[in-house]
Order: sequence, then structure tokens, then C-alpha cells
Amino acid sequence: MKEGIHPEYKEITVVLSDGTEFTTRSTMDPSNGVYKSEVDSKNHPFYTDNMKLQKKADRIDRFNKRYGKDN
Repeated sequence: MKEGIHPEYKEITVVLSDGTEFTTRSTMDPSNGVYKSEVDSKNHPFYTDNMKLQKKADRIDRFNKRYGKDN
């Protein structure tokens, strides 16, 4: 590796939205060494199947708007 061109690679603690913590190494620079994630696989709609319900509701709304159905 070339000297002086790579970012510093250090340990950080990642705190997920449910409070779970783990330590990893990263080039990111959080101010206190802790990165707090707001979105993870436990609350993101893609993983919780809420996205499927949202897409279905959107399709129903588009159908009703297109064909004049108003429920």
C-alpha cells in the first residue's frame, strides 16, 4: 500500500435502532467513535413487508383515480 493516501481505518461502535450494538472497523469518522443507525433490517419497510402493503395501496389508489372510483 502507498503511504499517506489511505484514510485512517479504526474501530467504531455501531448502535442499531433497537439498541443492539456491535464493534467493527471503518474509515468513517463519527465524533465520539459511535455511529447510531436510524434504519436497519428490523424497521425498514423492505424487510418488514410493509413495502408490499404500501405498493398495493398505491396501485389501488391509482386504479380508483383512473377509473373514477371513489370509495
